[in-house]
Amino acid sequence: MTTQEVINLFDKYVIGNYSRLPKVITRGKGCYIYDTDGGKILDMFPGWAVSGIGHCHPKVVKAIQKQAKILLHMDNTFYTELQGRLAQLLSDRAFGGKCFFCNSGAEANEAAMKLARIYTAKGKYKYITALGSFHGRTFAAMTATAQPKKHAGFEPVLPGFIYVPFNDVDALQKAFDNEVAAVMIEPIQGEGGINVATPEYMSAIRHLCDKNQAVMILDEVQTGMGRTGKWFGYQHYNVEPDIITLAKTLGGGVAIGAMMAKPNIAASFTPGTHASTFGGNCIACAAGIAVIEAIEEENMLQNTQEIGQYAADKLNQLKTKYSIIDHIRGKGLMIGIQLKSPGVEIVKNCLAAGLRINCTQDTVLRFMPPMNITAKQIDSAIKILDNVLKDI
Repeated sequence: MTTQEVINLFDKYVIGNYSRLPKVITRGKGCYIYDTDGGKILDMFPGWAVSGIGHCHPKVVKAIQKQAKILLHMDNTFYTELQGRLAQLLSDRAFGGKCFFCNSGAEANEAAMKLARIYTAKGKYKYITALGSFHGRTFAAMTATAQPKKHAGFEPVLPGFIYVPFNDVDALQKAFDNEVAAVMIEPIQGEGGINVATPEYMSAIRHLCDKNQAVMILDEVQTGMGRTGKWFGYQHYNVEPDIITLAKTLGGGVAIGAMMAKPNIAASFTPGTHASTFGGNCIACAAGIAVIEAIEEENMLQNTQEIGQYAADKLNQLKTKYSIIDHIRGKGLMIGIQLKSPGVEIVKNCLAAGLRINCTQDTVLRFMPPMNITAKQIDSAIKILDNVLKDI
């Protein structure tokens, strides 16, 4: 089918709740995607950061193909080895927690909020989240997302959510009362604009949760699985959360989410309290295991640290050339370019030139390439962005 034929098909049969780019993608390999018109695009925001080790990583593809011949899915009435193995691999790389598997980051956050409520004392029902956050599109996750524009048309949202400015310790402290069950934040706000939590803020959350018998939940849907140069974003700080949530890179392109909780907290989920029909299915778990193995075998954490710094340095060089760039921020390969004016045209023109990046919050360009990206590919991306900024 031609590009226009596919677009027409979508217009007729697919609900239009996405603003789609006018290209039809047919395949992906590594850091590149290809469209029906023969275009080759350097993808610096692969699958909305889902393909964190590149499109169709050979190890993940092989694991999926092998598992597909054996068992596609088995319900959680039974035990499966793959789910247990993936849980162990994640636990060993974090704080020794126990895992619940689902299908997305929103589902993982929903599970975390339910667990926090059932674990804490009766009467604790409130959640504190940060302005600019993003936690998903399901009803509780959307309500936790402290951005009024995400609530528009769906009011009234759920009760019990308190919003405070990100990185504001005083506001956080004032928000606490004896009805707060949990604080949920992202170590780095992704959709919110690559806003990095300060060490003081993270320490304050841990202290205030302990003081008020509340649960510290970190939404690591974007920061988890090596994106920041460590397995999990919280590992940049001298704190240990009670619960983390994961998705995105975890499946290497396959839909999977996970919630990990400290064992004493996890024990509050007993049979019948929470579930997911497809959660932890065989294909997804096989992919997740392959992702972890690939990250370690190919030293992607080190590459993320080194190439992340290289990319930041190159982007800071662009800042000296173009006054539209205010500053660069982020960790590892989770990089935000703060602009002084809207960036939508920059994204559009970059795509036309063969580079895929993202713009969030109107004025922040996001660079979140695969963690095995090379310096040469970063150079190619910077060159395209440079030319686009020059033309603008």
